[in-house]
Amino acid sequence: MKCLAIAGSIMVVALIAAAVAIIVDGLNDRTEAADVAVVLGSKVMPDGTPSPRLKARLDRGIELYRDNHVLFVLVSGGTGKEGFSEGRVMRDYAIAQGVPEDRVIMDEAGNTTGATAENAARMMRERGLTSAIAVSQYFHISRTRMALSDAGITDVGGAHAGYFELRDLYSIAREIPAIGKYWLARG
Repeated sequence: MKCLAIAGSIMVVALIAAAVAIIVDGLNDRTEAADVAVVLGSKVMPDGTPSPRLKARLDRGIELYRDNHVLFVLVSGGTGKEGFSEGRVMRDYAIAQGVPEDRVIMDEAGNTTGATAENAARMMRERGLTSAIAVSQYFHISRTRMALSDAGITDVGGAHAGYFELRDLYSIAREIPAIGKYWLARG
């Protein structure tokens, strides 16, 4: 019985340590100059506008462009249950915010973090681009950077969107096994 309690305590401590590592890594922005800000998709509202979470991601990517940290903004997202292409909504939003159309790269097939990473790497190679800044919620940055690196982008920074909500607690817990899965798949 005592061994079970010790094992359980070790597991709890390990999970807390993993959560803290994910949070610290995600909040520690690395925004050295790069070729592309890779902005990952999120929900589009039923009226076709970006959700607050998606808008925060887009605003962060646009900020990186305006501050000359990146040359391009790559927006990536599939079609959600609302029936809108996240990629197209994101592209239109970035252009409406003043990013020139020829500086926005759109991926409409980024339905997962892995798909976004593969698509972004391919699109970047086609344009001779080699470095990126992953833009998402803070809890998603570590896994996104891993996925981009695994897709062949070796110079990957990260920038978190300034949007926080209670749902983040669930999202942090979900990221622990997701990162573990990515890490194990690398082996």
